[in-house]
Amino acid sequence: MRYDLIIFDNDGVLVDSEPISNRHLAAYLTELGHPTSYEDSLRDYMGSAMHRIHDLVLERTGQRLPDEFDDVFHARVFAAFERELQPVPGVAGVLEKLAADAVPYCVASSGSHERIRVGHRTTGLDRWFQEERIFSSQDVGRGKPAPDLFLYAAERMGVAPERCVVVEDSPLGVQAAVAAGMDVYGFTAMTPAARLADATELFSSIGELADLLV
Repeated sequence: MRYDLIIFDNDGVLVDSEPISNRHLAAYLTELGHPTSYEDSLRDYMGSAMHRIHDLVLERTGQRLPDEFDDVFHARVFAAFERELQPVPGVAGVLEKLAADAVPYCVASSGSHERIRVGHRTTGLDRWFQEERIFSSQDVGRGKPAPDLFLYAAERMGVAPERCVVVEDSPLGVQAAVAAGMDVYGFTAMTPAARLADATELFSSIGELADLLV
């Protein structure tokens, strides 16, 4: 194994949640008077912690999102998860092999702890992610593209940053991994390769990731 720790992003890497969450985010922002298409949401917010959505809307419009924004958005997304969410094809096999080979891994996500757990429970991935393997932007002061979350995960897992690799599908996540001094494999299933150009390697299917990790 080339690395001592594999750090997975969650949304779009482990669970196929980006289409669902960005569809609902675009609709809710539009409903609130901030016209946003699905494509706009993917471009501007994919990989973001919730605070970044608030910050960008305020910066662009001078208006604050309502206090209940996060709760309403999460309620809509979690309900959709229960109906629609699936694991990313092939990821269960990768996790099963890592666990069988005793390779350390974890998840470090911009999403809340609740969002991570709802997604894993719904898709059956919770069997591979015990409490000590789950890290959220809620655990640190700044979300991606700051390196704080990845550095925190590495510290908690007891691995030096240079011995870690991050698996990411968003430009913000790639920026955060690079800033943390970690290698990063960019997943291009939903994001154009050009937007992940700073990644160490690019891959388009989980089968390719399995080969990159060994």
